[in-house]
Amino acid sequence: MNIQQTSLPGVLLIEPQVFGDERGWFLENWNRSNHDQTGLPDHFAQANTSHSRRGVLRGLHYQWPEPQGKLVWVTEGRVFDVAVDIRSDSATFGQWFGTELSAENHRQLWIPEGFAHGFLVLSARATFTYLCTRSYYPEYDASIAWNDPEIGIDWPEQPTELSSKDQQASTLEQVCQTNKENLPQCASC
Repeated sequence: MNIQQTSLPGVLLIEPQVFGDERGWFLENWNRSNHDQTGLPDHFAQANTSHSRRGVLRGLHYQWPEPQGKLVWVTEGRVFDVAVDIRSDSATFGQWFGTELSAENHRQLWIPEGFAHGFLVLSARATFTYLCTRSYYPEYDASIAWNDPEIGIDWPEQPTELSSKDQQASTLEQVCQTNKENLPQCASC
């Protein structure tokens, strides 16, 4: 397993070891003893899978005050996956990291608690899987605008489909102005 620290402290790009032969391939998506060495949690509360067509953008989502850390990967197709630091007291507040995850490259991204997350489907369709450190609580679900100019994510394509929730999401500045307590802090994640 190859683990790379990204430009955002705590966000990790993980390349699992793939074992292949004429029959196909095998890899471990998660192994507690291996991931313990990385500082990832030793348990997850929920596993999710989404399936989307090209141009669908999901995000930028976060949950507060019950933040979720997420270990994510793609099992079909490819996506551009993004993490944004929304911890209001962080030195990297408002900064983003993005990478392509695909069924071919087998990469995983670890997004710690205190970060917003989103992805854009780049292939005809994509199946996206994530392990979450906490269960989903609809009353704590929130979004940041995918096209927030202050964050300035360089999406490789324009999305063609967004949920109504994502269309109506506030900018990070608007969330801060409304109620900064709606955002995590480094010490609380």
